[in-house]
Amino acid sequence: MAYISKEIVIESSAEDVWDVIGDFAKGPSRMAPGLVVDTTAEADERTVTFADGTVVREKRVSVDDDVRRIAYSVVDGTVAPEHDNAAMQIVADGELRCRMVWTRDVLPDELAETMGRAMAHCLDVIKKTLDEK
Repeated sequence: MAYISKEIVIESSAEDVWDVIGDFAKGPSRMAPGLVVDTTAEADERTVTFADGTVVREKRVSVDDDVRRIAYSVVDGTVAPEHDNAAMQIVADGELRCRMVWTRDVLPDELAETMGRAMAHCLDVIKKTLDEK
């Protein structure tokens, strides 16, 4: 199983960033507007539509407000891994700065390179969106 880990510093408070990242229903549209063109949610599943036409259905695994961590899995869509488990966690680094750590376990291993590039691109958009929020 392939493991991907990406991290970025965001120049905003952990609380403000978590308000967006921890929002399972609309978080993707809020954190990456333009890159994500639509997010719809029902119960523990959401469908995320990207500007390039990629559509994924994701299942919420857990949301922990105390440690600012959300975990989810891609379960269907134009990208449908055999196994996927992703987590985003926001870690305070002072009052107006935080780190976003995004990890993923994925099968088959061949998806790791493409998903890693997509995650890195998403993090660039997230940083631009949430810096000084």
